[in-house]
Amino acid sequence: MILLAGIPTETPMALVRRELDTLGAPYLVFHQREFDTAEIDFEIAGGALSGRLRLQGREVPLQDVHAVYNRLMDDQDLPEVRGEPPGSPRRLRCRAVHDTLVRWCEIAPGRIVNRTAPMGSNGSKPYQAQLIREQGFLVPETLVTNDPELVLAFRARHGRIVYKSMSAVRSIVQTLEEGDLDRLHLIRWCPTQFQQFVPGTNVRVHVVGSELFATAARTEATDYRYASRQVGEAADLEAVRLADDLAERCIALARALGLDFAGVDLKITPDGDVYCFEVNPSPAFSYYEESSGQPIARALARYLAEAAEMLD
Repeated sequence: MILLAGIPTETPMALVRRELDTLGAPYLVFHQREFDTAEIDFEIAGGALSGRLRLQGREVPLQDVHAVYNRLMDDQDLPEVRGEPPGSPRRLRCRAVHDTLVRWCEIAPGRIVNRTAPMGSNGSKPYQAQLIREQGFLVPETLVTNDPELVLAFRARHGRIVYKSMSAVRSIVQTLEEGDLDRLHLIRWCPTQFQQFVPGTNVRVHVVGSELFATAARTEATDYRYASRQVGEAADLEAVRLADDLAERCIALARALGLDFAGVDLKITPDGDVYCFEVNPSPAFSYYEESSGQPIARALARYLAEAAEMLD
């Protein structure tokens, strides 16, 4: 049995669900917004893990769940609890259900895509960059600071620099322009990550177990995801084939980070140098699948189904 955990109408989840239907693979859906009717409990006794999961009136032993696609959003941001006061019974119940599910996922013996602990490396991009470097990838020179003078010196050394969030919170990567200097003093209240600009072609690599799907994004925008906003025209995305050694390094990087499914962000310079910016542990792959035609959802569904079949 496969468990899909998240919002079932979100595009990545919906695509995986469609592919599981095509495969005829049995699955359950934990719909986060229906936490009021969900129940989960587990125990460890004699070295064995057991428990139960009740969804939509159906009860399933947790030991029958052998694969999980974990795409949970922060439960505190769910519309159903957003207006609830701190400590309200409904908010506490929501937290308890999600916390129990996440804790079970951390110790369940099946194929969990992905467990929360290894996903945590993306919570600090500077920290994750050190792990990426250990796997032999180049990373851009980086400055994290709230001192405007250090930023100006960094810019003088590299010429063009970009700035972005240093946490897992999604942000738009921007080039630091002359017009930004008048408000640079604001970083004194918010330490910010600055990096040297790396010229070349952006490549998003989705790793699914031992499979790999690479998509090149060509644009003049600093952040290709927001090319329409930055340069008035969407980026051109197309499937590309990586050299065998680079493909193997991407798979090894995901494995080293403990991720069964990952989005690896690369930039390949005109000289052939390969920089890695970050590894997304919960990639919104649908944008790349719909733009390039690569069967990422099918590969992920198959990866989940294979684990469930092996352990049933």
